[in-house]
Amino acid sequence: MLKPFIAFLGLATLPLCAQRVTLGAPVMVAPEGAREGPSWNPATGTLYTVSGANVNRYRPAEPNARVEAFRTDALGANGSIVDFEGRVIVCEAGARRVTRTEKDGSLTVLAAEFEGHKFNSPNDLTLDAQGRIYFTDPRYGNRDNMELRSSDGKLVEGVYRIDGPGKIVRVLTHEVNRPNGILLTPGGKQIYVADNNNNDPGAPRKLYRFNMKPDGSIDGTSRQVVFDWKNARGPDGLKLDRKGRLYVAGGLNKASKTETADEFKGGIYILSAPGKTGQSKLLEFVPVPKDEVTNCSFGDKDLKTLYITAGDELWKVRTNTVGRISTRR
Repeated sequence: MLKPFIAFLGLATLPLCAQRVTLGAPVMVAPEGAREGPSWNPATGTLYTVSGANVNRYRPAEPNARVEAFRTDALGANGSIVDFEGRVIVCEAGARRVTRTEKDGSLTVLAAEFEGHKFNSPNDLTLDAQGRIYFTDPRYGNRDNMELRSSDGKLVEGVYRIDGPGKIVRVLTHEVNRPNGILLTPGGKQIYVADNNNNDPGAPRKLYRFNMKPDGSIDGTSRQVVFDWKNARGPDGLKLDRKGRLYVAGGLNKASKTETADEFKGGIYILSAPGKTGQSKLLEFVPVPKDEVTNCSFGDKDLKTLYITAGDELWKVRTNTVGRISTRR
């Protein structure tokens, strides 16, 4: 059943001179099976989502479209992405690894440890033009069994690059407090990383932009603040459109012990393309009433529909722009 949600006054209200990117209110299209990780495969018209141990798929063009299981053995699945060959790559936070489902249905473990130590809980990922995978590795909740440390003995919640199965390079160490969403820009010259430490009061809830080096490493000294969610629930998953605007999941509808919900409600924050300083302006807010709003992906044949995952529900909203997806170099 399609369930529309009408925006409240406040963040969703734009100046009269502003042009909205979205066309109408977001609509709920599936009541379960979409907790995180939306990624679109244009070759098959399939949207992949994750929920617990399930990697699911949704084919909106089919009659009576519904979310159905694609994989049922992904422990704590979180971010997902479709690569240039149409294979589905998933961060399995519970299993502390990154895996890829091959075309024949077999599973390849791409990353499970770094220098002999298990990852914390891989969260989200992005691809460069060479097909290399960058992923974030934060730890939310219990931190007792964290194994990764820097040379000074401090725990690391870092960003890594996968050059091939088992070939892992750490590209950020302490430059981000608790990395979550991640996204390379077209051309691969810059990378966005969401710093989303919602566990600790006063901790960073910011979206950063870094410059990339020609060898595929990240210049940690180039960090710029794109947008700051202050004491609210910070940025989660994010996407870009063809004009360089950012679509960032974040905020909260009901406050928690460590997150406010007055200034930044739960939904998608559409931000202007950052300038030289890295800073963006809020162009539009797309409210979604179900907590937590975790991620988004452009989809459908024209790439003008923004799909949103929120509290295991799948939502969508039509836009007047064309989005960018991982399968297009």
